[in-house]
Amino acid sequence: MMRGLATGLALAAMLLGGPASACDNPRQMPGFKTCADVAKAEREGGLVVYTTDPEDGTAQLLAAFHQAFPGVSTNYIRLQAGALYAKLMSERQAHSYLVDAIELSDMGFVLDFQKRGGYAQYVSPEMTAYNAQYKSQPEGFWTWGAVIMAAIAYNPKIVPPDQAPKTWQDVLDPKWTDGVSVKVSNSGLEHETWFELRRLYGEEYWTKFAELKPRAFDSYVQQYDRAVNGQDKIIHTAQYSGYLQFKAKGAPIAFVYPDAGLPAGPEVWGLVADGPHPEAARLYMDWFLSVGGQKAYGDALFLNSVRADVPPPPGGVQASQLKLLFPADWQTFLASRTQFARFWDKMTGLR
Repeated sequence: MMRGLATGLALAAMLLGGPASACDNPRQMPGFKTCADVAKAEREGGLVVYTTDPEDGTAQLLAAFHQAFPGVSTNYIRLQAGALYAKLMSERQAHSYLVDAIELSDMGFVLDFQKRGGYAQYVSPEMTAYNAQYKSQPEGFWTWGAVIMAAIAYNPKIVPPDQAPKTWQDVLDPKWTDGVSVKVSNSGLEHETWFELRRLYGEEYWTKFAELKPRAFDSYVQQYDRAVNGQDKIIHTAQYSGYLQFKAKGAPIAFVYPDAGLPAGPEVWGLVADGPHPEAARLYMDWFLSVGGQKAYGDALFLNSVRADVPPPPGGVQASQLKLLFPADWQTFLASRTQFARFWDKMTGLR
């Protein structure tokens, strides 16, 4: 499952990398090691994060970091991957450097940003716990902070389980017309789902899917809210972490694991070159990549870590237990974005 993914990432990274740098004597902190100057990080006093993750979970994650380091205040901006990357590039073109660390859920944007020299290379001592396919080569530009995956979800109080779709093809039944939600085209996971299901079933899958008149939303929170409230019958590209989050709240929601697999992608983290708080950013990255930081991430956002020594999110299973479908060639995936966005926006009536 991961072989093609690892090969594609390795080839791309070899073209983009430079020499790695690391400190000789990292400082031991409670639960992790850091190469950051902690005193300087506290003097900087701030940390700005750009992310695609929902606001509530992001606030909880950053609150956990702030609790560990009260001298570093945190701020964040949340947008879907496409909109977030457009904002970042617009700022950098204007020589406005406002962000310290960024998470992107679209590997195409990650590779493009690295190619443009946008990442600050920092080799965290915690990166030794991550397999090679989950980090840039050379190390230090970016690392997978989590893996996200999508399938089908529904409200069993609205859709009887024996009538719910069991496969991706079952979703194409006309009975679901006007009752399906998806994400907007700015979503990296939606792009990955389109890319992988097109590979499995051809263009006709999406042509038939368009006949269902799906509604697009910016966040999985909106998708699950609508399913729970009976506004939609099923969620297509239902994010697994969203299912776990709503399930933990006691919401009536069921999740379908199609035998064909779950389209998946990474949530990739890296430090941004010329950020306003470089030492605080390094300290955050070391904390975030540690077992404690990854557990805080899972608890806040129900995301699956790629660290083998981190438990699955509450109520979930390890990603290794699921059949995940990753794009085998991220450069081809990146090149398909315009085609995807044009089709998706037309299908959902956004353009």
